Amino acid sequence: MKKIENNILIIGSGPAGYTAAIYAARANLSPHLVSGLEPGGQLTITTDVENYPGFGDVIQGPWLMEEMKRQALNVGTVFHNDIVTSVNFNQKPFISKTESGKEFISKSIIIATGAQARWLNIESEKKFKGFGISACATCDGFFFKDQTVIVVGGGNSAVEEALFLTKFASKVILVHRRDKLRAEKILQDRLFKNEKIEVRWNSRVVQFLGDNNPMTLKQVTLEDTKENKKFTIDINGAFIAIGHDPATSLFKGKVDMDNENYIITKNDSTETSVKGVFAAGDVKDKVYRQAVTAAGMGCMAALEAEKYIADLD
Repeated sequence: MKKIENNILIIGSGPAGYTAAIYAARANLSPHLVSGLEPGGQLTITTDVENYPGFGDVIQGPWLMEEMKRQALNVGTVFHNDIVTSVNFNQKPFISKTESGKEFISKSIIIATGAQARWLNIESEKKFKGFGISACATCDGFFFKDQTVIVVGGGNSAVEEALFLTKFASKVILVHRRDKLRAEKILQDRLFKNEKIEVRWNSRVVQFLGDNNPMTLKQVTLEDTKENKKFTIDINGAFIAIGHDPATSLFKGKVDMDNENYIITKNDSTETSVKGVFAAGDVKDKVYRQAVTAAGMGCMAALEAEKYIADLD
């Protein structure tokens, strides 16, 4: 097993991991970054990005991640195209092992493994993902001005997404498989009062339909779960809002988490329940889930790790 001693190990890539790497490298801490299963994170499956500060024109998510990675490389980050399979936070320095047989001996660790949106997992959804189907209204709602969209789900996230989309869409159809919502009462009241929103109860998505060239979403087939009848409606976009899952299984029992398995950090800090271990981005943030907030937390984590190492030394 190849042993690598280092100041900071960053587990995970994406805006949080790459930004942490940039700041740590510029502080001469020679960070090592293990990119994980999905290098670049969720932005690598996002096409048009219009809300990342500093770009007057629409940019592509994969391009933005490549530029962040290039910047991190240029300032001295050591990249490993690998997957961390175990961590030991009970001893210092911390020990992390990877799939390829590396063992990192680290003074501090930044967890930036992100979260994944839950999807319906039907074949046609995969086809139109990024071409009319999204899991983030804040990211993509702007592209559906004066159009008809559906939101799939029945919890707080689904209702909040539906309400947000009324700023742009001419009509928002909330599709829910049951006959009542799980969302908070105050959100339900706002939803039912909004004239742009229609609710389709007891309905589930069966198939998305559209054109192949160019790839364009045009319709959705729904099934009435009570009467087992199928019907098709015309739409321009679909937002899947059935929740997110943080990528934290590796850290269960190692750091404190909430009941949804998001890592808990101290107030106004990225420090976890283990001193010297920090968490940044969607792995700890279930409220904002934006590239810019993840990047901001990556910066915070690197600065806090730098201070922690200085105090150690």
